Amino acid sequence: MRFLLPALLAVPIMLSAQQQATEWSAATAAMDTYVASDQIVGSALVLIEDGKIVSEHYTGFQDRNNRVPADRNTIWHWGSITKTLTAVAAMQVNRGYLFGAFEPPPYAPPSTQPRAFLDQAITSLVPETRRIHSDFGSMDQVTIRMLMSHSSGLQNGTWPWTRGEAWEPFEPTEWDQLVAMMPYMKLAFAPGTRYSYSNPGFVYIARAIEHLTGDPWQGRIYKMLFMPLGMTASYFGITPPYLLGQRSQNFTITDSGVMNRGLDFDPGITIPNGGWNAPVTDLARWIGFLAGSTDRTTQARYDALLPHEVIEEMWQPVVRVDADEEMGLSFFIRHQGGRKLVGHTGTQANFRSFFWLDPVTHRAVLGVVNTSSDIDGNASDARYRGVMAAARGVLGS
Repeated sequence: MRFLLPALLAVPIMLSAQQQATEWSAATAAMDTYVASDQIVGSALVLIEDGKIVSEHYTGFQDRNNRVPADRNTIWHWGSITKTLTAVAAMQVNRGYLFGAFEPPPYAPPSTQPRAFLDQAITSLVPETRRIHSDFGSMDQVTIRMLMSHSSGLQNGTWPWTRGEAWEPFEPTEWDQLVAMMPYMKLAFAPGTRYSYSNPGFVYIARAIEHLTGDPWQGRIYKMLFMPLGMTASYFGITPPYLLGQRSQNFTITDSGVMNRGLDFDPGITIPNGGWNAPVTDLARWIGFLAGSTDRTTQARYDALLPHEVIEEMWQPVVRVDADEEMGLSFFIRHQGGRKLVGHTGTQANFRSFFWLDPVTHRAVLGVVNTSSDIDGNASDARYRGVMAAARGVLGS
C-alpha cells in the first residue's frame, strides 16, 4: 500500500508560522472587505490541515431575522463542489468498486479493468444521450472521462430556457425533463478538444453510476463516502428536521435591500452537479480525504475507499481553462510559486464557495458566503476572486 511522504519533507516549501499568520490575517481581511462591500449576511473561512480545522473565521448570521450567528456548525450549500463527490464516486466505479468499497468484487478487480468506466461512451450507459445533436460525428465519441474534464462539448446550463417566472421550479425535477431537452441540444465543439464547463454532464455521470451499481446516486454517496468518512451532517435536497437549527438561509442584495430567500430549494434531478449541504466540519473531513494524511492508519482507511494515487490521477491536467487554470478530472488546477494547487468552486442559490488544497502539505483553505448581489455584479465578482487569491496565499507562494 502506498503511503504519503512525511510532513517533514514538505517543510522547506511551507510558510513559517509567522508568515502563515500574516497570510491568514490577509485572507480574513479580504473576506471582511468583501463581506462589508457586498453586504454579505454570513460567511466562513477556514484553514484545514490533515482533515482538521486549525484556524477559522466567521462573520454575520446564518439566520438574520433571529440573529443566529454563523459558526462551524452552520450548514451551507456548496453548489458545484458537489461535483467532486460525483467524480470520486466515478473513480470508485472505474476501480471496480461496484457493490462495496472495501473489497473489490472478484469478477472485476481494479488491476484487470484499470480505466474501463472512464473510457466508456456515455451513450452505452445512458442511451438517451444519443438524442443530442453533434456536427462532429457520433455521440458515441463522448466518454465519461470527457464529461469529468468538461471537455465533451456539452452546454453549461442544465435547463437554459427559464423565463424567471416565480412558479418555475428551481431546476428540472425529473429525469424525463432532461431527456425531453436532449433533441434540442448540440455539442459546441468536437469532443475532447477543449474546455467548456457543463452541469448536465455530471447528471449523466451520476446516471451511469446508477446504471452500473444499482444504487441511487444519493444512496451511493452516503454509503461509499459520507458514512465511512464520518460526514454525519451532510445531505442533499430538503433539510431534515433535526438539522433545521443549523441550516443557513440565503440572501440577495437588491436595490431594495437585503432579500431573504429562505432555507431550502429543490435542485431536483441536478443534485449530482450541485446539491450538497453541510457544515465546514464535514467539508474538512472531505478535503482531508482528498489531500491525504501523513498518519499511516488514517491513510490506510482512506485508501480503502480510493487509493490516493487514483485521486492524484484526477489532478493531472486534461484541458486548459484559461491562462491561470487547467482542468483535470473534475478538479481545477493552478500552478503558483512552483507548486500545484487543486480545488473547486460553487455558486448556486446565492451561496458562493471555494476550496483550494496543496497536495504536498495536505493543507487547504475553504470559504463560503450565503449572499449574492444583484448590484454591480462585475465588481462583486472581482472582490470574490480577491478573497480566493488571498486564501490561496495562506498555502504558500
